[in-house]
Amino acid sequence: MGENYVVDELISAKAVAARVEALAKEISAYFRDTDKLVVIGLLRGSFIFIADLVRELDLPVEVDFLEASSYGDAMESSREVRILKDLRGEIAGRDVLVVEDIVDTGYTLKHVLEILATRHPRRMEVCALLNKPSRRETDVAAKWVGFDIPDEFVVGYGIDYAQRNRNLPHIGAVRFVE
Repeated sequence: MGENYVVDELISAKAVAARVEALAKEISAYFRDTDKLVVIGLLRGSFIFIADLVRELDLPVEVDFLEASSYGDAMESSREVRILKDLRGEIAGRDVLVVEDIVDTGYTLKHVLEILATRHPRRMEVCALLNKPSRRETDVAAKWVGFDIPDEFVVGYGIDYAQRNRNLPHIGAVRFVE
């Protein structure tokens, strides 16, 4: 792939902010009986989403991060999931919310959930900002989804293409040009 591309706005910053606020209300209601929710952000793409989401949660929260990769700098998943950074804290017997930027084929999320399940959380649910149901190759789903999107390569709001465009305030679709 060449470096010549443009980014077309797919979801505005205003729409993202409104949806994050709505998701936080639903999540806060679901976990209302928790003593502390462990919110696990899957790095690096979820860092902006998790920051905005936890500020909207009406719950006591602890934030931790896990970095898994199946992409590298490519646009296609390698289907080999590697854990690059593990959690610092324990999740045994705790309520856990896994926050993902985008669920595509589902391989990364499925692998991460399998690993986390072996640590025996009390409850574990997933919130994904973006979902590409047409690309799913595994049986994995998020309890909360910000937006279902078409099969387009997207960037912005923390999501990158070869480490670029994470800082865009909106979600954009990448379009390659000659």
